Amino acid sequence: MARKQRKVAITCAVTGAIHTPTMSDALPYRSEDIAQQAIDAAEAGAAILHLHARDPEDGSVSLDPDHFMRFLPQIRKRTNAVINISTGGSLKTSIEDRIKPSAVASPEMSSLNMGSMNFSFHPLADRYKEWKFDWERDYVANSDGYIFRNTFRDIAKVERSLGREHNVKFEHECYDVGHLYNLKFCMATGLFKPPIFLQFVMGILGGIGADPDNLIFMKRTADRLFGDRYQWSVLGAGAAQMPLATQAVMMGGNVRVGLEDSLFIERGKLASSNAEQVAKVRRLVEELGYEVATPDEVREMLSLKGVDKVNF
Repeated sequence: MARKQRKVAITCAVTGAIHTPTMSDALPYRSEDIAQQAIDAAEAGAAILHLHARDPEDGSVSLDPDHFMRFLPQIRKRTNAVINISTGGSLKTSIEDRIKPSAVASPEMSSLNMGSMNFSFHPLADRYKEWKFDWERDYVANSDGYIFRNTFRDIAKVERSLGREHNVKFEHECYDVGHLYNLKFCMATGLFKPPIFLQFVMGILGGIGADPDNLIFMKRTADRLFGDRYQWSVLGAGAAQMPLATQAVMMGGNVRVGLEDSLFIERGKLASSNAEQVAKVRRLVEELGYEVATPDEVREMLSLKGVDKVNF
């Protein structure tokens, strides 16, 4: 069984690829804003920074390594946080394009989705009458036709390209229970070495619902499949963010917050920044009697290669 720990690692997902600039003025998309919000989140208590890039001109999703390199060196210079670069940054491009930023930057961690799935956020299109940029509405409204491709071949390619060549460890994003079995199969065929880091992603349309019973089920399944060879965290999309984080802490897990996952700090109130969400979840962690893990404690927990071995 995964050990119940007193140190809780907070991940902050700073901008993501779902929400658009119209939805919140706090959502960072310019390079300098992504950098500053990431730095502020680390100072508030985030040990891991989960990062996507945006086109700084219009806020659209970018997989251009140059856009990442505009903010990664600043973040490294001003924080000791573990940098985790997404390999899921676009629902409409190839795995080759999605791994380019990590292949260039060689971070300590990258995210890796553990299965293909419907991935939709099209209901958000009806909430807004006017949009800041022309691309936004169609991008959101057409997501009911998106399939987020992560085949076994894709997963193996990521492991070879990043895991073996760059010694990157993965945030294994599991959107449903089948993704846990996919990971178990991959490990049985020689991919991925423990300790592994599971991120239970709950509340995305197309994945498992953000229900307390489902979190218990995912955790029990992971215990059965991986024994004591894993660490785990949870993100609850939207309104489920803080309730599921609280439940995860009490179950011995770690937590993820950030404007990628929810734009709100409480019901009906937009968050002013990523740091505001990190500060709130840190208070919850500490008031429950736990300590917040430092970046170096996370490096030890997950057997990361170290910040001195990145390329930025």
